[in-house]
Amino acid sequence: MQVMENSSSDRIDLEELRYLSLFQDLTGAMAYRCISDNESNRVFYLVSKNDLGKAIGKDGKNVKSLSKILNKNIEIVEYSDKIEQMAKNLFPGITILKVDLIDKDNTKALYIKVKDDEKGKAIGKEGKNVKRAKIILSKLYNIEKVVIK
Repeated sequence: MQVMENSSSDRIDLEELRYLSLFQDLTGAMAYRCISDNESNRVFYLVSKNDLGKAIGKDGKNVKSLSKILNKNIEIVEYSDKIEQMAKNLFPGITILKVDLIDKDNTKALYIKVKDDEKGKAIGKEGKNVKRAKIILSKLYNIEKVVIK
């Protein structure tokens, strides 16, 4: 079981605003949100399903250009305002069996049940996928803990 805990603010900082502006100028796609993960040198762009192709670009051209300009790893994630769908979007290629949001003592935790043989892939190397989900879900929904079961 992989657990990530921490709480962060929903505020967009100036750096993220700059990244959003650059993204929209370069790709022509509208991003719902940009979230920077300085610890892992990553920037996540949340875009609508309709803008995914435009955001990525032919053969990943836009992602490569943004990565070169910002000197960061770029990840494009399909946005949903529904927490269960957003959780599924954060784990592409993983069979999500169940998503439970538990709000106990003012602490929100998201429990994501996946197929047993996909747990390792869901968690990712050194917990990378769970960290990504935790960072994004904490910004969007104030989720403090993400658990893969």
